[in-house]
Amino acid sequence: MVGYRDEGRSGGYQANGYGAYGAYGGRGGAQAGGGYGGFRGAGGGGGSGGSSWRDKDSQPGENLRRPKWETIKLLEFEKNFYKEHSAVTKRSAMEVETYLKENDVTVRGRDVPRPVLNFSEAGLPDDMLAHVCENFEKPTVIQSISWPVAMSGRDMVGIAQTGSGKTLAFLLPGIVHICQQPPLSRGDGPICLVLCPTRELAQQVQEVAMEYGSRAKLNSTCIYGGASRGPQHRDLTKGIEICIATPGRLIDFLESGATNLRRCTYLVLDEADRMLDMGFEPQIRKIVEQIRPDRQTLMYSATWPKEVRQLADDFLSNNVHVNIGSLELAANHNIRQVVEVVEEFEKHERLLKMLEELTRAGEPKILIFVETKRKADELTRWMRRDGWPTLSIHGDKAQQERDFVLSEFRQGRSPILIATDVAARGLDVDDIKCVINYDYPNCSEDYVHRIGRTGRRDKKGTSYTFFTSANAKSAQDLIKVLEEAGQDVNPKLYNLVEIGKNMRGRGRGRWRSEDDGYRGGGGGGFRGGKRGATDDYGGGSAKRGRFDGGGRGGYGNSNGYNNRGFGGMQNSSNGAASSYSQAGKPQSLLSVAAPVGGTRW
Repeated sequence: MVGYRDEGRSGGYQANGYGAYGAYGGRGGAQAGGGYGGFRGAGGGGGSGGSSWRDKDSQPGENLRRPKWETIKLLEFEKNFYKEHSAVTKRSAMEVETYLKENDVTVRGRDVPRPVLNFSEAGLPDDMLAHVCENFEKPTVIQSISWPVAMSGRDMVGIAQTGSGKTLAFLLPGIVHICQQPPLSRGDGPICLVLCPTRELAQQVQEVAMEYGSRAKLNSTCIYGGASRGPQHRDLTKGIEICIATPGRLIDFLESGATNLRRCTYLVLDEADRMLDMGFEPQIRKIVEQIRPDRQTLMYSATWPKEVRQLADDFLSNNVHVNIGSLELAANHNIRQVVEVVEEFEKHERLLKMLEELTRAGEPKILIFVETKRKADELTRWMRRDGWPTLSIHGDKAQQERDFVLSEFRQGRSPILIATDVAARGLDVDDIKCVINYDYPNCSEDYVHRIGRTGRRDKKGTSYTFFTSANAKSAQDLIKVLEEAGQDVNPKLYNLVEIGKNMRGRGRGRWRSEDDGYRGGGGGGFRGGKRGATDDYGGGSAKRGRFDGGGRGGYGNSNGYNNRGFGGMQNSSNGAASSYSQAGKPQSLLSVAAPVGGTRW
């Protein structure tokens, strides 16, 4: 049961289940806490919280020292490559104003370049232009404004809804930027750094970077926790121009000297609000300290809370601020939002009826959000027993299983996916027909991001939300979102507003982890809790669980016997043992007992 730096061993003791026993959950990695536990569909118990190699009061990145940039002679670099197209120059100010007004765009800043309305006006290299024209008809709004600004070398804040094309908005100018810089020398780090909150989002940005960067013979890599360090380390040491990373794992590599950011001149903070929600602000600040102060910085976000505003003030200078849509919290207007006020015990039956109605006309992709990892596993087992082709994804899943689940969902072999907020951002699947909020999220910002998984790229979508009296404190915010989008408001929501006013707050934090815990808590945790963790998914804050291992050392039971144990027992689990088949697919997904009556599709 020796712990590893990166991860605990998988497995977990399964109690009251119909499947085989898994191995004991490994003691947490020396890095930051709990092991993977078993694959949740199979029901292995979570690993215990391991001892951290960091001191109890240490902070991620504390061994990194800020370079004394004022004493360092920096090589000059060029960042303004934009030449305005003649068609853009000839466009009148009235035409530009009409375009911005029609698309509900607010632009602030000095000497802001005019937007480009066609790909041919963007000033992209010919091979890149040809490829983007093959895939898309015209730039999205955020792209039409971002490209001239970014290629002019300006700092920028872009506030736009999910699915609006932000990835290409910052990646294509980044590739142009890199191509104009001197080649990398031995020991140089990346020129372009993209920070993302989750590994799913990082992987999707990496796919786009490979697709377009390879045409310019640029190397890229994706750095995130939950995967082997070896291949990532090799990519960094051999030299890469584009690095897409989650903050925790990048901090690890910077501290170990595997890479550096001395050559970084193009920085992107993608989904900045989510990174702050997840408690990554200290890591972000440590990382930015390692980058030369005259860099170009672009920050993209779906919301504009005061925390993000403060970050923009600290990191950006003479920036252009672009806001698409309402300045208040707003959902995608292409999504029809349906809210049902129900009791907790009514959810199962209502979900079953809803699925029956949605699947009468075919096999649509349906994404169901729940609040906790445990709920995701339980609901998945219940639905599979009833014949629904369902898989789940959450923070305790090993990377290989997560990749398998997402692949099955994208290709339609398992058209129903149950997820925690891990998938609320970064899940880029174009043809999701509807999103179902089985549990309402902790805050309305997360609600907006959840339903934003449908209705992407100007397509239509539908969201269904189960809202209970326990969510009453969020009723007022939800009503505002519905009214702003011109949606019908369930009259019962107005009744819950008064109840919500009388409810005592249980903390106003915008981000809550899927399970509480401390340094390995939270159901075994994915590499531990937020305190002491340096990776993507913390098990929560240190409010619950007084020992390393957390108040829920095991995924199932939360009694005191499991605080330091091997993960506790998984209750009411019906899966098989946590292992892989010879074909490489998670056995937990392949060995579930066949539902009575066979599958529905």
